[in-house]
Amino acid sequence: MLGAVGRDQALEIPERHLGLIPANEAKRADATIARLADAVSAEVDLDRLIAIASAGRIGVSKSKSISAASKPVPDVRIAIARDASFSFYYQDDIEAFADAGAELIPFDTLSDRKLPKVDGLFIGDGFPETHLAELSANQSLLADIQHALTAGMPAYAECGGLMYLARGIQWRGEKFNMVGAVAGDIVVADHPQGRGYALLEETGKSLWPPGADGTGKSSDSIPAHEFHYARLENLPGNVDYAYRVIRGNGIDGRHDGLLVGNLLAGFVHQRNTKANRWVERFVAFVRGTST
Repeated sequence: MLGAVGRDQALEIPERHLGLIPANEAKRADATIARLADAVSAEVDLDRLIAIASAGRIGVSKSKSISAASKPVPDVRIAIARDASFSFYYQDDIEAFADAGAELIPFDTLSDRKLPKVDGLFIGDGFPETHLAELSANQSLLADIQHALTAGMPAYAECGGLMYLARGIQWRGEKFNMVGAVAGDIVVADHPQGRGYALLEETGKSLWPPGADGTGKSSDSIPAHEFHYARLENLPGNVDYAYRVIRGNGIDGRHDGLLVGNLLAGFVHQRNTKANRWVERFVAFVRGTST
């Protein structure tokens, strides 16, 4: 036994409807981390812990490291929303964009008035419902994104990104206008509308056809996951979807990946893996659309 950290209310990390408050929103995150470090330092024998860890002599294979020089020179630029409203991204997925030849250009949905000059758009998940007034007030950016998507800019949006691109978001008795690229309305419920592992299959209508990553192959099904309190209502009856939902809820219990022009938007989160190279497929689609 090298130590134990006792219960301490000062170390509490607050939660809300979708779990822990992310660090990009926690104003006192640095202070909390400092308190945690002090508690561990005071109650754990760190010198002994380091000595035991050092004795393991665990090495890192140099053959698995990827140098910056081996990455392709970016030939497409893709805007990515990264701010207090949108922060749910997997680092290995982000790195996959560089491997695919894309440069990600961050923008702030709360303060930037226009999109950066880019070839495509990616809006991941986050907590747009906790920043509704600020998002809605940024009319210049909302209009610019609407114009870009109407003009055919290729785009991908997941969960919070889908919510942002809808006509509006209703939460706790208030409703605020959003981009309006998706002809539907978001309602944030008081209990989950979709939660857990999901399984998708292609409908054949995807903007990123199987094999667009250069492999010429696609898996029979796509493993994914979802966790959302939001639902999409008042959609027109003639919409197309990229995926059928085998397991999970998606947008309507049967489909996910709503298609609007060159936009693909859904509630389900994908991961870039050998079985589902969505990043490469999306970048290839952006590249082909911009040339």
